Amino acid sequence: MANHYQHPHPSHDQNQTITPAMMMMKPSHDVVVVFVPLPAQGHINQLLHLSRLVAAYDIPVHVVGTAIHNHQAKARVQGWDPNTIPNIQFHDFTVPPFPSPPPNPSNQHNFPSHLLPCFHATRHLRQPTAALLRRLSSQTRRVVVIHDSLMASVVQDVVCIQNAESYTFHSISAFAIFLFYCDGMGKTTSLLEMDDSVKYIPNDVPSLQGCMNSEILDFIAAQYEFNKLNSGNLYNTSRMLERPYMNFLARILPNKKHWAVGPFNPVSFLDKKMPNDRHVSLKWLDNQDPRSVIYVSFGTTTAFTDEQIKELAFGLEQSNQKFIWVLREADKGNVFDKNQVKKLELPKGYEDRVRHMGMVVREWAPQLEILGHSSTGGFLSHCGWNSCVESITMGVPIGAWPMHSDQPRNAVLVTKLLRIGTVIREWSHRDDVARADTVARGVRKLMASEEGNEMRKRAEELGGALRRSMAEGGSSRKELDCFIAHISR
Repeated sequence: MANHYQHPHPSHDQNQTITPAMMMMKPSHDVVVVFVPLPAQGHINQLLHLSRLVAAYDIPVHVVGTAIHNHQAKARVQGWDPNTIPNIQFHDFTVPPFPSPPPNPSNQHNFPSHLLPCFHATRHLRQPTAALLRRLSSQTRRVVVIHDSLMASVVQDVVCIQNAESYTFHSISAFAIFLFYCDGMGKTTSLLEMDDSVKYIPNDVPSLQGCMNSEILDFIAAQYEFNKLNSGNLYNTSRMLERPYMNFLARILPNKKHWAVGPFNPVSFLDKKMPNDRHVSLKWLDNQDPRSVIYVSFGTTTAFTDEQIKELAFGLEQSNQKFIWVLREADKGNVFDKNQVKKLELPKGYEDRVRHMGMVVREWAPQLEILGHSSTGGFLSHCGWNSCVESITMGVPIGAWPMHSDQPRNAVLVTKLLRIGTVIREWSHRDDVARADTVARGVRKLMASEEGNEMRKRAEELGGALRRSMAEGGSSRKELDCFIAHISR
C-alpha cells in the first residue's frame, strides 16, 4: 500500500516562520554576519544552513567563497532555497586554478587527500575577504564573521578591524572535539573527572591513528594559532545530545563563549514540488512500508575499491532488506569538473536482479528528504557529523561504517553513548575488505531485529526531542536567541 510522501515530523517550518521571540529581539541592520566555509560539502552545507537561521532574525548575511563552491552550496542545499531569501548575499571570489584530481581508493589512508589542493587554494581568499570586511565595517556598526575552524587563517585580518569580531564554527561533534583536547592534554584522571558524565566515555575510543594523513594534520595545525583570535565558538549540536562535552569545552576554554545552536538543517519541511518533479528515490519510497528501507550513503569524500563495492552490493542483496544506495564517486575539489569521473561498476546484472528490493542512485540524492521520509527506517553511513545530525534530527538509527577524520569517534557517540545505532564495519578492520556476510548481518541487525527496533524507537524519541528544541521556547532555539542577542548587543 502506498505511503504518500508526508514528512513525519512537527509542522514548525523554519523556512518561512519568524517567531515572536525573533521579532522581540529583532536587531537593526547595523549588524551584518559574514560566513566563511571550508570548500568541502559537509562543511559548506552546515554553514549554509546556519546562514538561513541567522537571516531569519532579519540580519543581513554574506557568504564568502569561490564561484564554484558558492554554486555547489546553492545547487545541493535541501529543504529551502537560498535564492528566495533576499538578505543572503553570495560573494564569488577568485583563486588561482588548483588541481582537482579524482579520488584514489587505493591510498594508504581513506582521508580524501585529493581535496588538499582545493583547501590550500583558500589562502587566496584572505585579501578579498579582508577587503569585503573593511567595506562592510565602514557601513555598519558591527561586522560578525563566522568561519569554519579550518578557515581561521583566511579571516585573520578581523583583529585589525575595530568593529569586527569572529566566531569559530566547528564542523564536528562536541564529543570529537573533547577527545582532541584529551589527546593533546593526556587522558588524566583529573581531566576525565571534570564532569561526572565524562566518566562514561568508553575505554576503547579509537585513537587518531589512521584517521588522517600528515598533510591534513599540518593544515589543521596551521589554523590553530589563528583560531585563538576568535570571540567564541559555535557547534552544530544540541546540549540534549552532548551536554557533558559542551560543559567540558566551557571549562577547558573558560575565556571563550560556547553556543550549541544545532541542528542547523531544517527540522521540518513541506514538499512544495509537483509530484513529477520529485526525485525518483522519493517516488520509490512512497510505495514502501513505513520504516522498511535502509538508506545507504557514504558521503561525498569516501572512495571504495571495486572489490569493496562488489562485497557491499552482495551484502545488501543477501540482507533481504529494502534499500536505496547512493553509489557515486567522491567529490573532487571542483564538483562540476566531469573530466576523469569514474562510473563505479556493479556486478553484471545486479541492478536488474535487485530491482524488486532496492534502487541504486548514481547522481546527487536529496539525503535530508530521504531521511525524513516515513518509509526510511535506517541509515548505513560513514558517520560524518553532517550526516549524523541529519539522521538524528529525522529520528533514523545509524549503521556505522566510519572511514576517516572524526568519523570513528562519531560512531562511538552514536552507537555506544546515544545508543541509536550499531556498528556495521569495525574501525579496527578498516584495512580489510568488509565481506558480504558482514554487511548483511549488520543490515539485518539494524532493520530486522528486536535490538534494531529498540534503536529505532530511541532514535525516534531523540529526534522528536531535538526537533522540539528548535521550536520557539526550545532549548536550542533559546541558545540561538542568546547568540543573536550577543552579536546584536
